[in-house]
Amino acid sequence: MGKRLYVGNLDYSVTEGALSELFGALGEVESVSLITDRMTGRSKGFAFVEMTDDGAAKQAIEQLNGKVMGERAIKVDEARPRRERSSGYGDGGGYGGGGDRW
Repeated sequence: MGKRLYVGNLDYSVTEGALSELFGALGEVESVSLITDRMTGRSKGFAFVEMTDDGAAKQAIEQLNGKVMGERAIKVDEARPRRERSSGYGDGGGYGGGGDRW
């Protein structure tokens, strides 16, 4: 498995293809996942790019972090490990669960 990168502050017009092309210039891209709103289908302004080679991923962070894409300077960093999602019950973060009281 390659290195998973977080790409944030994306212009809403950026596509998975554009990200694949941008990162592909630095190494082999295994996958690109542009995160979208489930209701509207509109980009949430961030994505995850998985690169096959750790060296290429490090180079991508160094060269692409802060690069202007569209009208925004993108943020590129190593993605944090995925967290288990809770159902919202029993894991209320000290608020007693449920989650919809606030």
